[in-house]
Amino acid sequence: MRRNTAIFIFNQVEVLDFAGPFEVFSVTDGLAGNKPFKVFTVAETPGTILAANGLKVVPEHTFESAPAIDLLIVPGGFGTRALLNKPSVLEWLRVRAKHAEIVASVCTGSLLLAKAGLLDALPATTHFLSHDLLRELAPTATVHEDKRFLDNGHIATSAGISAGIDLSLHLVGRLLGRAVAEKTARHMEYRWQNDNGFQR
Repeated sequence: MRRNTAIFIFNQVEVLDFAGPFEVFSVTDGLAGNKPFKVFTVAETPGTILAANGLKVVPEHTFESAPAIDLLIVPGGFGTRALLNKPSVLEWLRVRAKHAEIVASVCTGSLLLAKAGLLDALPATTHFLSHDLLRELAPTATVHEDKRFLDNGHIATSAGISAGIDLSLHLVGRLLGRAVAEKTARHMEYRWQNDNGFQR
């Protein structure tokens, strides 16, 4: 099975939040003989996205043109603040989450999941500067300040920025086996921190 792996991008998205997972799943797809991940970016509307620090990115799909999504990655960045008050984005996340195998947030992407009601009664984490805001947006969630990532099966969250790489490698390991994840990490010359996530 080749999983459609969508990475949601938006203006002022943190670059490593989306580029880290994009690299992990794309490298895994290239290394694995069975081509397990088809990775693509999705934005609400067509046109260039202005990511953090001025990086310009052209999304491959829009909300309307995106195919079915098996694995949805929701990154963070300052741009999440405006999206918290954008019903069209929150509804898209809710609808896609119903059909996705896994929804994973990186950094303050968890705030969007919280506002969409996807973290209710779940353990979760986010960037260390946003723990209190996450508690405010998801009052029934249990916010873990000491976890690099948390895997609840359907919903997974990671701490800030580079932690998204660790979560992505964890998900590769969960879906394809630890040896595949370790091979990807070696290829990336990345020291994988995989000792404090858990599965509910």
